[in-house]
Amino acid sequence: MNILCIGGGPAGLYFSLLMKKQDPAHQITVVERNRPYDTFGWGVVFSDQTLGNLVNADEQTARSILQSFNHWDDIDTHFKGQVVTSGGHGFCGIGRKRLLNILQERCEELGVKLVFETDVADDQALAREYAADLVIACDGLNSRVRTRYEQSYQPDIDTRKCRFVWLGTKKLFSAFTFAFEETEHGWFQAHAYQYDGDTATFIVETPEETWLKSGIDQMSQEEAVAFCEKLFAKYLDGNALMSNASHLRGSANWIKFPRIICKNWVHWNQINDRQVPVVLMGDAAHTAHFSIGSGTKLALEDAIELACSFEKHGKQGMKAVLEEYQALRSVEVLKIQSAARNSMEWFENVKRYTAMEAPQFAYSMLTRSQRLSHENLRTRDSAYVRSFEEWIAEQAYARAGLPVPKTRSAIPPMLTPFKLRDVVLKNRIVVSPMAQYSAVDGIAGDYHLVHLGSRAMGGAGLVFAEMTCVSADARITPACPGLYAPAHTQAWKRIVDFVHANTDAKIAVQLGHAGAKGSTCVAWEGTDQPLKEDNWPLVSASEQEYLVGISQRARAASLEDMQRIKADFVSSTMAADEAGFDWLELHCAHGYLLSSFISPLTNQRQDAYGGSLENRCRFPLEIFAAIRAIWPAHKPISVRISAHDWVEGGITPDDAIEIARLFKAAGADMIDCSSGQVSKQEKPVYGRMFQTPFADRIRNEGQIPTIAVGAIFEADHANSIIAAGRADLCAIARPHLANPSWTLNEAAKLGFLDMPWPKQYTAAKMQLERNLERERQIAAASAGLTPQQIAARLLEG
Repeated sequence: MNILCIGGGPAGLYFSLLMKKQDPAHQITVVERNRPYDTFGWGVVFSDQTLGNLVNADEQTARSILQSFNHWDDIDTHFKGQVVTSGGHGFCGIGRKRLLNILQERCEELGVKLVFETDVADDQALAREYAADLVIACDGLNSRVRTRYEQSYQPDIDTRKCRFVWLGTKKLFSAFTFAFEETEHGWFQAHAYQYDGDTATFIVETPEETWLKSGIDQMSQEEAVAFCEKLFAKYLDGNALMSNASHLRGSANWIKFPRIICKNWVHWNQINDRQVPVVLMGDAAHTAHFSIGSGTKLALEDAIELACSFEKHGKQGMKAVLEEYQALRSVEVLKIQSAARNSMEWFENVKRYTAMEAPQFAYSMLTRSQRLSHENLRTRDSAYVRSFEEWIAEQAYARAGLPVPKTRSAIPPMLTPFKLRDVVLKNRIVVSPMAQYSAVDGIAGDYHLVHLGSRAMGGAGLVFAEMTCVSADARITPACPGLYAPAHTQAWKRIVDFVHANTDAKIAVQLGHAGAKGSTCVAWEGTDQPLKEDNWPLVSASEQEYLVGISQRARAASLEDMQRIKADFVSSTMAADEAGFDWLELHCAHGYLLSSFISPLTNQRQDAYGGSLENRCRFPLEIFAAIRAIWPAHKPISVRISAHDWVEGGITPDDAIEIARLFKAAGADMIDCSSGQVSKQEKPVYGRMFQTPFADRIRNEGQIPTIAVGAIFEADHANSIIAAGRADLCAIARPHLANPSWTLNEAAKLGFLDMPWPKQYTAAKMQLERNLERERQIAAASAGLTPQQIAARLLEG
C-alpha cells in the first residue's frame, strides 16, 4: 500500500514503523509541520503495562525507549503540610522530544519517508500527490482533518473547567508528586514527575474561577511562571520553573482540557476514482485527561491495534480491517476515557475534599479514577494500606466512642463502626430495603422473620425492612407490608425483637407512599402492571400515568389529601417506634408520592407546592418535620432520594445537593443516594458503583452523611468507598438476596475473622480459620519455588 500519515506525533510514527516492519514493500510517508527532531512539550508517562505492549510490538524500539526512561514506584501526595507516600505503582517518564527522536530514527532506519516543515492545508490534494491507499489523520487535538469531515466523524468535544499549564523544572523528584496549595482565591494543584536525568515536568492546574480571581489571565507569561514558582516554592528547593512556549503571548499557554470522543473514526474520500479511507488516530480521535497520563499511551496503542488488524484481516479488504480496528479500539478507549473522566472531575473539584485529613485525602486521590481499588493498593503496597486501615479504624472507633479492639490483622474500613445520634452500627454494611411482595393484608409474617432475621445474623450492621406503607392505598401492591393497623405493629415487633435478641445488628424501617406507582401486580405477575381488579384510587403531585396508556391515572393530591397523608406518616412513625425499630427512613425516591413532588417531571402544580425546587420539596419537608418531631431524638432518620432522574429536564446531581441541604436543615441525619425510576424515559448509565458519585458529592459538598447504593457487590467496592470518604455506609441489595451472610463471607475472603460471629456459626468460622491457616502454610512453603517444584511438593502431600 501507499500509506500517508498526516502528523508526525507518536501515533503516526509508530504506526508507520510497525507497518513497514510488517511489509517493507509498503510506501509510507509521514508529513509533519515542525522541523526535523523538533517538538514542544516536556515529559510523558507510561505505566509498566504499556511498556509491555511496546516490547511485544517492536522490541528494538522498546529497548531504545527503556534505556531513556526514568522509572519510579512511589506517589507522594502533599496536603496541608503532610506528605503521604504510596508505593508499587510502576511508572516511567521520558521526554516527549526524546521519544519522538527514537521513533523518527527507527522510521528512517526502516525506510519510512519523513517530510518535515509541511503544514497540510488540503489532505485530499496530499493524498493525490502520494497516490495514497490509506490516510492516517493523527494531526492532534485541534485536528483539521477531523474538523473538515465533522459530519462523518461526529466528534463530541467537551471543554472542561480547569486551566492548566505545562512547565518544566530542574528539581528532581524521587516520586510522582501531587502537591495542593490553597490561596485566598482557591486551590491550585501541581502534577510533577522526573522524566530524564536532569528535568521534570511540572503541570499547574486550577479551576478557571480561581485562575481568573488570581489575575493570571492578565499576567505576562513570565509573571505567571513567577506566580507558580512562589506558590510551589517549598517543593522546588530553589529551582526555577521553565516554559517552552515562548511563541505564545500572555496567558495563552494556560489552556482548558478538551475531552474528545468521536462516534466514527473513518471517513471515505473519492481520490483518483478510488475510495480512500481517512482514519483518525491519537488525540485527533480521542483525548484522555493528563492526570492519568494516557494520551501518548492511547496513541501508541491505536497504532498497535491498527497494525494488528491489517496483519490479521488484510486479506479480507480495507473495510474489514478498519471495522475491526474501530470495534476493538473504541471499547478500550472508552474504558480509559471513563477512568480519565473520573480522575479529571476529581481534580476539577479538589475543594470538595479539602475538609478531609491528609491520609484520607491522599487515598481519595489515589482511587479517584475507580481503576485503582482498595485491594489493588494492597497488592502494590500492603504496608501503606495496613497503616491507612489502622488510621481509618482509629478515627471510626473514636467517633463511635469505642476503644479500638485488638485484632490479628487491620480492620477493613467496611467493618469499622459508625455512630449516628445514639445508634452505633457495628460496621458499615447495610442490607438494602428490597420489596418481597409477601405480606398478607399489610402484615409482615414468617417470611419476613426469616428473610430479615437471617440477614441480621449474616453480619450486616444495619438491616432495612422493605418500603412499608403508611396506609392501605399507599401500597405498591396488595402484597406490600404496612404500618397502619395494630396487627402490623405487633407483626413488626415480633421481627424486631428477634433481631435484637439474636444478633447485634440494628434494624430500620423505610416508610413510604406509592403514589402513582401503586395498585399494581406483584413483580412476578408483571412489574408496574395495574391490577386486573380491586384497584384503589391513586394520588400524585400532579395528574399522571406512570406507564402512559397502561397505568391507572393518578389525580393531583388536594390539600386535604396532603393533610391526611401527613397524618398517616405520623401515625406510622409512632407505630414504628412502638415496634422497636432502631432507625427510620423516609422514602422520597423512585417516583413514589414524595418523589413525585420533588421531580419537575412529575410536578406541574401551580400552587405553593410546585415550581421552584424549594417549593417542590415543601410537602416532603413538611412530612419530614412532622415525623422528626415525634420520632425519638436519640434515633436517626435518613432520607432516600433519587439523585438523578436520568431524563432531560429532570432532577440532576446539582439539584440533589440542594435537596440534601434542605433535608439537612430540617434535621435529617443521612441521605440514602439512589437514582432513577421516576420516568420510563430514563437513560441511566450503568456500571460498577454507578451511583456512588452521587453519594460522594452529597456527602462532601452537602456536608451530610450518605449511604451509597447500586452495583456494589464485593468487599473491595465497599472498602474503597468507605476509605475514600465517598459515603459513610454501603447498601448491598442483590448480593444479600443471594447470600444472607454476605458480610461474614466477604470478611472471610479478606482473611478477617475477628468480627463477631453468631454463636450458631462457630463451626463454620473454625473451618474457615483452618482453611486460611492451610493457605498460609502452602504460601510459606512455596516461597521462591518454581511452578514445577510447587506441583511436585503438592503431589508429595
